[in-house]
Amino acid sequence: MATFSLKVLAADKKFYTGRCNALIVPALDGELEIMSHHEDMVIATKEGTMRFKESDDSEWRYAVVGLGFVHIANNRVTYLVDTAERPEDIDRVRAERAKERAEEQMRQKQSIAEYHVSQASLARAMVRLKEAGRVNINNH
Repeated sequence: MATFSLKVLAADKKFYTGRCNALIVPALDGELEIMSHHEDMVIATKEGTMRFKESDDSEWRYAVVGLGFVHIANNRVTYLVDTAERPEDIDRVRAERAKERAEEQMRQKQSIAEYHVSQASLARAMVRLKEAGRVNINNH
């Protein structure tokens, strides 16, 4: 099967560079799959789980990503995100504390802007806990 070039760049590191034949990202209106020779476009993404396959016979590789966007042009995909981490690298205790802090902030009276920040923090913590749980289930 045909492949395309993929770069996943987080604010603090180059997360992945290589060839793959499928990429699924958390777009604002649901998951979007990108395959080789996809139409050129730019797509906004939200916090969630991205996954990609390096070849037909490979397993899906997962990552928890923050807000960002995907740029597709000339069979090259660049995915720019504020954060990216492998599920096995997630500190479950830290993620649980972040979830609790975000839930407490949501209970407080706050401005609309503060509410949206709290909501985004809660969403990120929930995704991190979900993916960390998937790794723990698969490893036992």
